[in-house]
Parts: sequence; C-alpha cells; structure tokens
Amino acid sequence: MGRIARALFGGTFDPIHCAHLEIARVAADRFDLSEVLFVPAANPPHKPDGATAPYEDRVRMAELACAVDTRFEVSRMEAGSVRSYSILTIEKLTAAGTGPLGFLIGADAFADIRSWYRWREVVAAVEFIVVTRPGAAWETPPGAIVHELAGLELPVSSSGIRARLMDGISGVPVPAPVLGYIREHGLYRTLRNV
Repeated sequence: MGRIARALFGGTFDPIHCAHLEIARVAADRFDLSEVLFVPAANPPHKPDGATAPYEDRVRMAELACAVDTRFEVSRMEAGSVRSYSILTIEKLTAAGTGPLGFLIGADAFADIRSWYRWREVVAAVEFIVVTRPGAAWETPPGAIVHELAGLELPVSSSGIRARLMDGISGVPVPAPVLGYIREHGLYRTLRNV
C-alpha cells in the first residue's frame, strides 16, 4: 500500500468473531500494516436499536480476541459517545499524531458511505481497504483511494452467532476466550427474534 501503516477497523463487534480477526490478519499481511486498531462503536448511528451487548462487554471481548496478534490493538475512544461517527474517531486519531490512516471496511458498508455523517471528510482523510465478496458492488466516491481485499470467503455474521448462542448451539466461530466471556457474563441468552 505504501504510505499507510495503520488501519482503523470499526464496528459494533457484537460479538467479535473469527472472521473479524481473519480480515484484520489478512489485511495486515497483504498491506504491510504495523497495526490494526479495532474501535468498537459505543452508539452506532446506522443501528437505531444499538448493540445487543453493553459497550464495556464488547470492548472486553475485542481485547480478549485481539490478544492473538501483536499487530491488533483495541481502542475505547468511542466510550460515552452520543453517536459513534467515524469522522470524529478519525479526527481524534489525527489530532493525536496518528496518520496517515487506512480504514478497513466491508463492501456493504462502503456501498453506503455517502449516507455517513460528514462522509466527504472521511473520504478525504483515509485510504480504504474494502473487503470484497463475490457479487458485492459499490461506487467509489470522488477522491476516495480504495484498495480491495479480495479472496476471503467468510460467511459469518454477528447476528447469526447471537442467534446460535440464544438457541444453545455450540461450535460458534468465536475465539475460545470470547466464548468463555459470553458464557461467564450470560450475554445473548435472553435474545428474542434475532
């Protein structure tokens, strides 16, 4: 990739799962990233019902999961946010002297980028690493620098994992320490209509 060495990976991580970690690992390997910064959203604007698990639990699960790779770091910078807008996170990182930044994002989310708060400033501030999948389509906004991360077949979703946990199904694709945390704290047991 050249000029960026650090990528931001935002999401609700509700819960973080093995596909998240594989995406981060492959991105770090392919683009020679020294760090992938996982930023759990405290109050995601594109999820009006919010996250299922409390913010602190989602951060702790991310910390447990990210212990497997020294290039992975977890940030609490969105704690207490009224809304978790990407541009505000990017501005905080830039003000702290971090940059230039990459932004690791799925193709579906990238396709909706023009609906984001101050999206033009987001596009101007970062280079995107877009995780593609067969059939994914998007239009690159003017001025955006996009690097594709293709070849990953990871049909896993946090909502599917929550449903399996609610049904008591074992063998969910989350790291063992995360699964232990979920069970210890009774997360996702009382979900309905997931």
